[in-house]
Amino acid sequence: MPRLHPTTLLLLPLRLLTTPITLLTTLLRSNTNTTNTKPRAPSLHHRRRRRLTMLLLLTLLILVLLILTPCYLIYRPPAFLIHYLATLYPDTLWTLPLPVSNSPHHQNLIALTLDDAPSTYTPLLLQTLLAHSSTATFFLIGNQITPQTTPLLTTLVQNGMELGNHAMHDEPSFKLSPSTLRSEILSIDSTINEVYKSANVERKGKWFRPGSGVFTGWMREMVKELGYRIVLGSVYPHDAQIGWVGLNVWHVGGLSREGSIVVLHDRRGWTVEVLDRVLRVLRGRGYRVVSVGEAMEAAKAGGGGGGGEGGSTGEVVG
Repeated sequence: MPRLHPTTLLLLPLRLLTTPITLLTTLLRSNTNTTNTKPRAPSLHHRRRRRLTMLLLLTLLILVLLILTPCYLIYRPPAFLIHYLATLYPDTLWTLPLPVSNSPHHQNLIALTLDDAPSTYTPLLLQTLLAHSSTATFFLIGNQITPQTTPLLTTLVQNGMELGNHAMHDEPSFKLSPSTLRSEILSIDSTINEVYKSANVERKGKWFRPGSGVFTGWMREMVKELGYRIVLGSVYPHDAQIGWVGLNVWHVGGLSREGSIVVLHDRRGWTVEVLDRVLRVLRGRGYRVVSVGEAMEAAKAGGGGGGGEGGSTGEVVG
């Protein structure tokens, strides 16, 4: 079976929607042509038919725009939309602040985040990150943390990875009551603190990503009160729902720029290959792929850390 370019899948809905338009256009042209050589004025019935055809054609075009435009903005949000959201919600992290230092170690940074950790795929993701001298922030779901997975979290931290808070369950956080969400955040926060303590590593940042990536006003205030900052992102291939490796790699590679925050997902069988290919692309372009905390430290010109050039041996510690 021949391999399809990722754009083929994206253009398929457009082609399906434009097929009726093409047929209507053909019909309209056929109505304007006549087999008679003698010119004659169009009948009232013919004029009404043309008006109806044009109206139907215009309606279909409007429907196509109404359907495809929101889908496009959700799947590949343009830079101006991300900038607008960042201006509207400055307390939420959408992209990284540009570095104020001219040091190469503080430039070409991209932050990588992995949601829905830990899982059976987490060790493979760790190995892939270390193989590419990169780090990431793993956002933890509380009910996936067990006595069996806790040592894995310690191993992540010992190898330069960062842990973030993703609430207790894989569900939209905005649907929870403020008291329930607060309790979940504090519970996972306690677990994260214990992991950093057992790893003998200082915890430098407290990041929260709401379930489904949707926040509210009360949520922003509460998260800030708890010492956290909401982290969303600017590059999200919807890999939690789309298992096409090539399409996800194409999406991340096409949208990633200096300062981007990339969102990928643990707990999916295809993520390991996606991560490997994404890191090859980004590293090949000269980017340093690091955790949110490391990127924020470097962007403030406070000094870089591991995960960049020479920051990892490629072997798992612990």
